[in-house]
Amino acid sequence: MAALGGAWRRRMPWYPGDWIWPVLLGLVIAAGGAAAAIVYSTGQTPTKTIVATTPVHPTTTTTPPEQTTSTTPSTTTTKPPPPPPPKRALVPWPTGQSGYTVVLTSVPAGGGRGAAVAQARKALAAGLTQVGVLDSSQYSSLHPGYYVVFSGIYETSADAQTAANRAHSRGYSAAYPRRITP
Repeated sequence: MAALGGAWRRRMPWYPGDWIWPVLLGLVIAAGGAAAAIVYSTGQTPTKTIVATTPVHPTTTTTPPEQTTSTTPSTTTTKPPPPPPPKRALVPWPTGQSGYTVVLTSVPAGGGRGAAVAQARKALAAGLTQVGVLDSSQYSSLHPGYYVVFSGIYETSADAQTAANRAHSRGYSAAYPRRITP
C-alpha cells in the first residue's frame, strides 16, 4: 500500500489516505459482479409463476316429487337483482364497501384521470368485466396519489386470485388481487 500511496502522491497533489485502496478494490469487485449478473440474466428464459387454485362450482339440489309433502304452492316473492351495467360502461366501487378486486394498473394522479379511463376502456375491450377506476387517495388500503384501474368486486381473496389469473390470460401479466378498504 505504501508503494501505491507513493505513486499516487507523485502524480496527484492530493492523497485521500490508505483507506482508498480497499474501497477501490471493492468497487472493482462490485462492478465485475454486476457485469457478470447482467450477462448471465440475458441468457435466461423468463419463467412464469403457476398458481394452482381449487375451482368453485355452485351446487344445486332438487327434491324429488315423491318426497314433497306440501300440496300448497309457495308464494314467496323476491326482488330481482339490479341489472348489470352496460358492457362498455365503467363501474364505480360500491360506496362504503370493503372487498377484493384485481388491480390491472395504476396511473399516477398527475397524469390525470383520463389516462386511467383510457386504460380501463382497453381492459373492457380485452373482455374483462366490472372494470372501473378508483382514486387511491380515497381508500385507506391503497397508496395515495394514483388512479387504480380495477376489474371485479369480490368477497374473498380466492375469488380475486382466480380473476387475476383470467386477467393474466387476457394480456394483463402484472394484474394482482388487492383488498379495498374505504
